[in-house]
Amino acid sequence: MSKSHLSAEVLLSALEQAIDATVIIDDKNNVIFFNKAAENLWGIPRQNVIGKNVSALVPLQHRADHDSFIDTNRRTGISKIVGTSREVEFARTDGEYICGELSLSKVLTGEDRIYYMGVMKNVTNESQQRKILILQNDVLQALASDMLIQDVADLLCRRVEGFVPGAVAVLMLIMPDGQLRVLSSPTLPKRYRAALETVQLSPSAMEKLRVDPSQANRLVWDSYRSLGISLGLQQCFSTPVKTQTGEVSGIFALYSRDDARRNSWPQRIVDSCIPFCALAFEQNATKQHISHLSNFDSLTGLLNRSSVHKVLEGMIAKQEGNHHFAIFMLDIDRFRDINDALGHVYADQFLVEIAHRIRSIAKDDYIVSRSGGDEFVVAVPNCRNDDAIKFAEMLISTIAKPMQIGQNTLTISCSVGISTFPDNGPDSESLLSNADVAMRQSKLDGRGTYRFANSEKNQVAQDRLVLGSALRDSLARGALNLHYQPQVRTHTLELCGVEALSRWHHPHLGNIFPSRFIAVAEETGQIEAIGRWSLQESCRQMVQWDKDGIHVPTVAVNLSAVHFRNRALPEYISNLLDHFNLTPDRLTVEITESVMMDSSSDTEEVLQAIRTLGAGLSMDDFGTGYSSLSRLTRLPLTEIKIDRSFINDFEHDTNAQAVTMAVIGIGSRLGMTVVTEGVETEQQRRLLEELKCDVMQGYLFAKPLAPKDLEQWVRQRRTIKDLADPTKKPKTVSEKNKPN
Repeated sequence: MSKSHLSAEVLLSALEQAIDATVIIDDKNNVIFFNKAAENLWGIPRQNVIGKNVSALVPLQHRADHDSFIDTNRRTGISKIVGTSREVEFARTDGEYICGELSLSKVLTGEDRIYYMGVMKNVTNESQQRKILILQNDVLQALASDMLIQDVADLLCRRVEGFVPGAVAVLMLIMPDGQLRVLSSPTLPKRYRAALETVQLSPSAMEKLRVDPSQANRLVWDSYRSLGISLGLQQCFSTPVKTQTGEVSGIFALYSRDDARRNSWPQRIVDSCIPFCALAFEQNATKQHISHLSNFDSLTGLLNRSSVHKVLEGMIAKQEGNHHFAIFMLDIDRFRDINDALGHVYADQFLVEIAHRIRSIAKDDYIVSRSGGDEFVVAVPNCRNDDAIKFAEMLISTIAKPMQIGQNTLTISCSVGISTFPDNGPDSESLLSNADVAMRQSKLDGRGTYRFANSEKNQVAQDRLVLGSALRDSLARGALNLHYQPQVRTHTLELCGVEALSRWHHPHLGNIFPSRFIAVAEETGQIEAIGRWSLQESCRQMVQWDKDGIHVPTVAVNLSAVHFRNRALPEYISNLLDHFNLTPDRLTVEITESVMMDSSSDTEEVLQAIRTLGAGLSMDDFGTGYSSLSRLTRLPLTEIKIDRSFINDFEHDTNAQAVTMAVIGIGSRLGMTVVTEGVETEQQRRLLEELKCDVMQGYLFAKPLAPKDLEQWVRQRRTIKDLADPTKKPKTVSEKNKPN
């Protein structure tokens, strides 16, 4: 046997018996050598590999381009891989996760052919251990830096998902009532998360989970398997998280998008994460306990005085449109006598029962606090005056129920003071102070009653309660009506439209000014109904005028800010126009500056949708609030109305003239019609004509008229030609408004 033959035989035998996987490919990238270690590493029999393209051994995501990488190296000799070592991750044929350390060598044969030899060392265990250590270090550093539990959970889940391809990590907290709460799930489908959060663990289920960790998978996977599979999830690895005392506090789960039943890595990393999760939960529980001690009253469990200040400041800082709430200061009448009679132990029981009674009638979003001694505070969001009265009466009647303390049956009463934001103060201190003064006033007035922050407020609330009830009844009976004030073109005095204005005459209360009943409607939740009625009645009247041969080009209807937060408004308007067979340009919707300043997406989308219909949009009372010119350019307005306050003494006030000129210029440049309200004198009309105002409205032309009166006005209306005729003497405002 020759020396060379002997060397080749020894070499092949050595490679075959090597403990590391060894693969050799020829110049066509086909596998020509595949040892036993390689068979074990990839889980592929040798006969299925020899003679096949080496891409079959490459991770799936790199297969398509693998041949071109090798060919480039053969052609140029440039490679970032050959002659180096690198880690490669792939899934074996049985699904097991493998991490190997790959070393590539180039072999040049005597025939100038380039072969490659790859040696792969299985470093799966070392790689996994290193990743677990990285994970441990990152989480411990996050906990040491006092990071919020939510951020720690997000960090943990994202790191795990990065270490396990195709995985979805979820950390769940079990609440004290047994409700499952998903703390973090960066990539979990929303439908599956919603399903998990419906899980409610009974005490027996908690005990089973504590004793048998496999119960975790039954809770978070078996019950929702079909939903998970429909969302691309194939398998779940989960383990309960326990405290140092052995109580279950949560569940950590890893869902796989691949079938990984024979892959041990997902379960290994889940088990490794449990101590970190337990530590995070315990640290969070400690923080919550410390926070509770500093923020809550130790006797009743309610917020303490310092905390309620913080909460109220947070409510004030919301600065939402039309934002309001009420503060109720409750004090037990003659508590000193109760304390002396019962002693401190029973007096404490008495206060705990008072706290329980208040909580029993408080909704979830109410803020309840014990501010000291026998004094309690309740903050009620979105509470108008009539609602405040109802809640105050409910507080008083709830506290007044007989109470059994020890052997004593007590009959008690309380006094309540009410302050409201923003009417009674801009901050928590003034609101609480005013409520306290009102509470003391209620004690002076006989105890067992309530008072608003001032006597006028109490009377106003009662007045609005009566007025609100009467308004609701009148609206149901159709007792409201609309008057219409003409709008005329400045240079011709031709009618270009009317503004619809609500009027209310009550059989007992008489004529109610709009400024009064509109405010009541807003506070009693009737303003939307009035707005819808105004739109419908205006459209009906336009059709009636058309039938009577009276052409009114367009009608403008005022709507409150609350209407524009309702996404159904554009559809309602569209249906009205279709029903009455009116073209959209016959209707203009007037908005206030508060609507203009509302940057919510709902409001902006509603405004745009109304304009898309073809209806006009008018900014009413422009210049009286805090209008933003940048907002003015972004809103789809067709018209701006200069408020009547600028026209008062307009003839002699050069500042008012300058402002009016500026607004007219802005409207003109933005392509908007400019309407000036409150025109009452001929001199004002001439000045506005010189300033090139488009449209005028005011008592110089007509007051708001009933439909029949407007019909008569239209038939007798005067144009600019009439004014040029000296034989036609114009009527004064007082003459025009005289009754027939």
